[in-house]
Amino acid sequence: MSTIKEIDQESRYDILQNEAGDILIIINSRAGGPENPRFVYDGGTTALLYRTKDSAVVFESIAKDARMPLKSVSSMLIVEVENEDVAREYEVPVRIVKDVKSLIK
Repeated sequence: MSTIKEIDQESRYDILQNEAGDILIIINSRAGGPENPRFVYDGGTTALLYRTKDSAVVFESIAKDARMPLKSVSSMLIVEVENEDVAREYEVPVRIVKDVKSLIK
């Protein structure tokens, strides 16, 4: 994988799951839209959202109750908000890896 130029830490985010098991993550809006986004996760406390080839968002301290649901879906909806309004929303595939932290440098 190529080196990511911009890695943002997402300190405030919400992970929601509906009765059907679908996952929705709400984050603050970023500049520019996503290009081939994907969510990378290993089942632990950290996850990574690749928005573009040069931009990624790191999620730290994922709650214990959210870990199994995150590992059990093949895709999820990301909603980016700006000033309480939805700036954009997009579906991303979930990729399970052995160790997310090894991808963050």
